[in-house]
Amino acid sequence: MISDHAGRKAYYDRIARQSDKLHYRNRFYYQTITRLFTRIIPPNSVVLEIGCGTGDLLSAVKPAKGYGVDFSSEMIEIASEKYPDFSFQCSDAAEFQIQEPVDYIIISDLLSTLWDIQSVLHNLREQVSANTKVIISSHSYHWEPILRVAEIMGLKPRRPKASWLTIQDIKNLLELENFELIKAERKLLIPVYIPLLHTLLNRFIGNLPLFNKFGLVNMISARPVINTRQDYSVSIIIPARNEKGNIEQAIIRTPNFGKTQEFIFIEGHSVDGTYEEMQRVQETYPDKKIVLMRQTGKGKGNAVRESFNRATGDILMILDADLTTPPEDMPKFYEALATNKGEFINGCRLVYPMEKQAMQFLNFTANLFFGIFFSFLLGQKVKDTLCGTKVLFKKDYLKIEANRGYFGNFDPFGDFDLLFGAAKLNL
Repeated sequence: MISDHAGRKAYYDRIARQSDKLHYRNRFYYQTITRLFTRIIPPNSVVLEIGCGTGDLLSAVKPAKGYGVDFSSEMIEIASEKYPDFSFQCSDAAEFQIQEPVDYIIISDLLSTLWDIQSVLHNLREQVSANTKVIISSHSYHWEPILRVAEIMGLKPRRPKASWLTIQDIKNLLELENFELIKAERKLLIPVYIPLLHTLLNRFIGNLPLFNKFGLVNMISARPVINTRQDYSVSIIIPARNEKGNIEQAIIRTPNFGKTQEFIFIEGHSVDGTYEEMQRVQETYPDKKIVLMRQTGKGKGNAVRESFNRATGDILMILDADLTTPPEDMPKFYEALATNKGEFINGCRLVYPMEKQAMQFLNFTANLFFGIFFSFLLGQKVKDTLCGTKVLFKKDYLKIEANRGYFGNFDPFGDFDLLFGAAKLNL
């Protein structure tokens, strides 16, 4: 807790007109911070930045609507001049009011200088919506002596006294105000530009276990804990190729859940009469909303994307037609979203004993490796990357679809496309 409120305000008012010069002098660091935030926040979101300074980071994430808050009147004056399309207010972070629901809240290099961190988070918690994500960057406590030396040597501007927080400290403060951690990463092993070496250290070595503990920047994503339950309409997508024997079972064995329920069978160039069986089942169960599609492209990924575009439900669920994930379990996935336990649910076949044909040994071994690799890559635990059952809100899928170009359309199966997309959105 830093109590010299007036002194800190005077400091930031004093350096406001030098802000562009200071950012240019340390441009590699600020360019990296910008890249980290733009990687997380999709363009055209509604974004609020607390401690916005002169508004450069807020502008960089390309919001549809941008709001900035800072307690320095000089900073706000400059920000308003530079970015007149955004709305800025001079206010204490523990007292301002959000003008409308926002998608993302940026708190960059601010927490350690706040007079009362918990009061700021409490103010946020009182105003955020269920869909708001809070994205925080802060300096790692490992770097405290290095940064102090840099200040003494004039390589870095002196700043007011700071509280050095670990990721666990920040997690604890978030939990006190009913936020939950989504993901925490450590980035930027060296904060200066050294040709070739900075890429090797920051992009590769700095992301490896052990080395990543020494990154300068802690990047933390959080969301509010919502304890209410809400019902949604559901679209169950069933891609099928040569699965004639399982079509009717998928209908019979799936329990009723959700406000409304639709089944979308999409057939992928079968030779065993699968589509004809779909037609028979559709006629046999007129009380069920059953939609039939024939895939125009190839591969499961294409089938899923075509079905998702046709689906009308609030929640999209993939149920593989081989039924290795039992249809009886689909309500469990639904409840996880309906009770706000998650926003992207990936099935797992590696917990309970599997049926003999559920996963051959080589597939099992490869999938185990993929799980370890992708857990490290995505920063979230993923045990069964190739389990076909994936569940998410359609509104989030539309964001994944809009940002598909970030990773490229490389995945014929659709699993990694959704996993990478969900991770980028911090679901």
